[in-house]
Amino acid sequence: MSTVNTLSGIMDIAGSGLHTAQTGLRVVSDNITNVNTPGYNAGKVEQTSLQTGGVGVAQITAAVNTYLQQTSLGATATASNFGAQSTQIEQAQNAFGNPNSTSSFFSQLNSVFTAFTSLASTPTPAGQSQAVSAASQFFQSASGVSQSLSGLQTSADQQISSDVTNVNQLLQNISDLNSQISAQSIQGSDTTALQNQQSADITQLSTYMDIKVTQGSGTLTGTGVTVRASDGTPLTGQGVSPAVFSYSQANGLNQLTFVPPGGVSQPYGSLLTGGELQGLLTARNTIIPNIAQQLAQVTASTAQALNTASNGHSAVPAPSTLTGQSLGVDVPSAVSTFTGKTNIAIVNSAGVVQTQAAIDFGAGTISVGSPATVYNFTANAANSSPTSFVSVLNTALGASGSASVSGSTLSLSASAAGNGVVISDDPTTPSSSGGQSFSQYFGLNNFISSSQIPAYSTGLTSSSASGYTSGAITFNLIQPNGVQTAKVTLSPTATTIGGLVNQLNSGVSGLGLYGTFSLNGQGVLSFTPKAGSNLTLGVGSDTTAWSANGTTTGVPLTQLFGLDPTVAALRAQKFSVNSAIVANPALIQNAKVNLGATAGTAVIQPADTSGLDALSQAEQATSTIPAAGSAVAATTSLSTYAANFSGWLGQAASAASTQTTAAQATATEASNRLSSADGVNLDNELVNLTTYQQSYSASARLITAANAMYDTLLSIIR
Repeated sequence: MSTVNTLSGIMDIAGSGLHTAQTGLRVVSDNITNVNTPGYNAGKVEQTSLQTGGVGVAQITAAVNTYLQQTSLGATATASNFGAQSTQIEQAQNAFGNPNSTSSFFSQLNSVFTAFTSLASTPTPAGQSQAVSAASQFFQSASGVSQSLSGLQTSADQQISSDVTNVNQLLQNISDLNSQISAQSIQGSDTTALQNQQSADITQLSTYMDIKVTQGSGTLTGTGVTVRASDGTPLTGQGVSPAVFSYSQANGLNQLTFVPPGGVSQPYGSLLTGGELQGLLTARNTIIPNIAQQLAQVTASTAQALNTASNGHSAVPAPSTLTGQSLGVDVPSAVSTFTGKTNIAIVNSAGVVQTQAAIDFGAGTISVGSPATVYNFTANAANSSPTSFVSVLNTALGASGSASVSGSTLSLSASAAGNGVVISDDPTTPSSSGGQSFSQYFGLNNFISSSQIPAYSTGLTSSSASGYTSGAITFNLIQPNGVQTAKVTLSPTATTIGGLVNQLNSGVSGLGLYGTFSLNGQGVLSFTPKAGSNLTLGVGSDTTAWSANGTTTGVPLTQLFGLDPTVAALRAQKFSVNSAIVANPALIQNAKVNLGATAGTAVIQPADTSGLDALSQAEQATSTIPAAGSAVAATTSLSTYAANFSGWLGQAASAASTQTTAAQATATEASNRLSSADGVNLDNELVNLTTYQQSYSASARLITAANAMYDTLLSIIR
């Protein structure tokens, strides 16, 4: 080999070393500049031996510790999940108001019974108005809270849709950057900036959903990444189109769906285990609906407690007309569910009985006068369809009063001006259907009215005739994440309620594969999912309507029995104080009807406050409150149930906040450790700076030495 060629090789080696050192110094400079940039991964120079001798730059990449990166991504997803849930629960709790404020929901509930206690102690017109106002404000508050909770669900829907848009954009960005990183890596170009941009997108994506990320090869790579779901399903990667997500709200479902690379649309379901989307879906599909359903139950139980008291008493003087509420079933079918005895009396302005009709539902008779004239409203006591009840009652009341039916609403009226109607159960064998007296069942003396089915104690039994023999219901069996496990469409044809329950429980045409329907002693129809399934029952559509004895009420099956959780939750918006009492607070039911009073004396007394006492103590009366939301059925008082609900709200908000704080601390620690491993370490950069400076200096001296040798050689030749 000639001396000239040897010197040329030395110059090449020195030049490559100089170039490599310059590149290293530039990367060190970039790293130091970004020492405080969040999420920045330090650039590293990979060197390679050149065939011509010397050293070259193989590639410049961002450092990635895959283990710490995955730990950080998982912690971020968990923190975002709990954070979203905590925010939603806190906002839901705020809708109820500050418990220490007199305007809060629970304070207003207490105000209702405080007002009645004060009225019972000192009955005055002003006190009557105050009691009506307190009750009106409470039910208006319940409606407002319910609307706020519905607004939270709408807001969650909007946020989920926005997050889905961001997820799709981030997946597209990651996919595009994969292509750019790969192309520049092949060319030997610096991919650090692209990798840091991609790393930022991946971190942002992990705030929306939990993901797994694998690098192309090794811990330092220039071939992009593959992003996968929790089970390993690819969402994007090198050379494939990214997955596309959607938020589906069709047919009563609220679930995340996606089209994986090269696949077809399908529910994302259990693949989503973290991130803001998981938190929002959990809040939207489970947490907020549970709160809304418990709110509705507190409101309905309050109405029922007040109505139990009011229907056991009468205003003085007695109202000339008592008009009930619209029922889910026709009046004859409702009458057929009753046992026991009740009395309907027409009294004059002084409260003296003019006519008294004693109704024995077991015997199917109405007795009037002494000696009694007995009227039969059934062919025999076993008749289950007493279609003649209203007409027979009219006959029994004679000229003194009348009964009428409009749709499924029963009304009782006194005929003569100044007369009124009172109702009183037999003290030994009181009337009962679904745990309610005759008056309360029909809502004849209600203090609180409702424009929707207020309670689901229908009184119907297995042998009761079914009014649902047409139409169809689409049931959705839904997992906690909103994914539909099954959809069952059922067309009821059974002629009895027992047959209807059997049809619902069919493993072929009903829902028997997923749970069991049961009818309790009060006529409440409920669905219990199979143990461990965690399924909830939703209703996609219901075109059924109760129709029997020539009357169609228009009430669908799922509304009559409260099987549609969305409709059941909206009950909180449907209650109000009886409009007649709002117009005239003196109609508050203050007196006990004493039909055992001496003939010719008043059976209701103006000074009697027993009705007011009953209204003031209604929150303490023990009753069976059905399951609602996450609360199980309980036999307790309204005050205890409401207190438990208030406490649960506070505990849920506190627990969610604690979980969020802990998860955020874990995410911060994981991020710090990742930054420590992959970020800029000034000590390391100082070492690299010194190394590259020395390398640069050595290469420069080698060039200087080679140049001197060239000069010496040339001088010898000359």
